[in-house]
Amino acid sequence: MIAKSIALLLLVSLTGAGCRSTRVNTVEPSESAAQREVVEDRRIVKDRSLSKAVRVIGLNVAAGQEGFLKIQVEVENTSRSLKSFTCSVEWFDENGIFIDLPTANARPRSIEGGEILSITATAPTPRAKDFRIKFLEPVTK
Repeated sequence: MIAKSIALLLLVSLTGAGCRSTRVNTVEPSESAAQREVVEDRRIVKDRSLSKAVRVIGLNVAAGQEGFLKIQVEVENTSRSLKSFTCSVEWFDENGIFIDLPTANARPRSIEGGEILSITATAPTPRAKDFRIKFLEPVTK
C-alpha cells in the first residue's frame, strides 16, 4: 500500500514538473504570420476584373516622420501570368474631406504571376489622416 502511494505521488510530481517546464520554455508570437487573415478594407478599391488575379494580402498603416501618414499594401498575383494595373492613393483630412493635390495621379505597376509586391506611399501633407487606395486595370488607347 505504501509503495503504491509513493509511486502515485512520484508519477503526479513528474507529470506536474513536465507541464511547468513546457510552459516556461515555450515562446511564440501572439499572431503567427502563417495564420494571417486579411479583412477587406473599405479604403482599398479594386476593379472587378483585376480582383480575380490580384488580391490584397496585407495592409500596414503607421505615422511616419513628422506626423506624415505612411501606408504599405501587399498584393499577390494569383494568376500565372504578368498582370498590369494602375495604383493611386487619395488622401483625406481628419474630417474625411478629400485633399486635392496637384501631384495625385495613377502610377502604372505590374506584377509577375505568383509574385507578392509591396506598395508603399507616404502622405504628402501631415493634414492627411486617412486614405483610399485604388487598383484599376490600365487604360488602353
